[in-house]
Amino acid sequence: MIDRHESICGTVYLVGAGPGAVDLLTVRALKLLEAAEIVFHDALVPREILTLSSRAELVSVGKRCGRHTTAQRFINKRLVDAACRHRVVVRLKGGDPLLFGRAQEEIAALEAAGIRYEVVPGVTAAFAAAASIGTSLSQRGGVRSVALATPRVGSDENASDWARGFAAADAGAIYMGIGEAPAIAAALLAKGKPPALPVAVVENASLPHERIVYTSLARLASITASDFSGPTLLLIGPQFTKRAAAQQSSDAASVVDAKTARRA
Repeated sequence: MIDRHESICGTVYLVGAGPGAVDLLTVRALKLLEAAEIVFHDALVPREILTLSSRAELVSVGKRCGRHTTAQRFINKRLVDAACRHRVVVRLKGGDPLLFGRAQEEIAALEAAGIRYEVVPGVTAAFAAAASIGTSLSQRGGVRSVALATPRVGSDENASDWARGFAAADAGAIYMGIGEAPAIAAALLAKGKPPALPVAVVENASLPHERIVYTSLARLASITASDFSGPTLLLIGPQFTKRAAAQQSSDAASVVDAKTARRA
């Protein structure tokens, strides 16, 4: 027997848009965006990437904290419905689809409906942020384990003890956590992480308006979400010590130069 979906439905591609820079898209992602008939995209995908789908209908299904969002079950249904009308359906997600992107729920819905799908990996923000800093997330002899975590918990989900696993690693990246900086600092300090542990706060990783601010775990609580307008990531680990010290020295020199200029 021929399955009805196999005979008349197209394919849904769960595509990683990467951290934001257009030239960090994979070749496969670019080809699919050019061939797409409809693209369901996250809120954080830059316009420069969306314009690559010049022939496609663009549908925003983004989720942003504190703003109106599209319910996941509605996204799932729209993907299934679209696959029965279009040959190439792209579900475009920031970073990599399989990391904090709720891709598994969409995969489950597609499998339940008998819809073909493929997952196209993308560069996740932690890798782009580390590349911008010029510091490896893992380092021989010192940083052998790296954790990727988020403190965010959905309204219908159980509380997560993310800090236990994160604290057990040598270093790591925290996604979607800038709004909970004080709680993150308190949780990791309670798990035994040292107060002086460096933290690199990276906003808009890979984009021209990228910003990097160094602090420590003890001072992380003083950072507020209102200080950042773009997607922001926390990189935490001993390997950022030299970079943090260099920025502090540069900041101190700038203060001295400013005082000298005022006296002149």
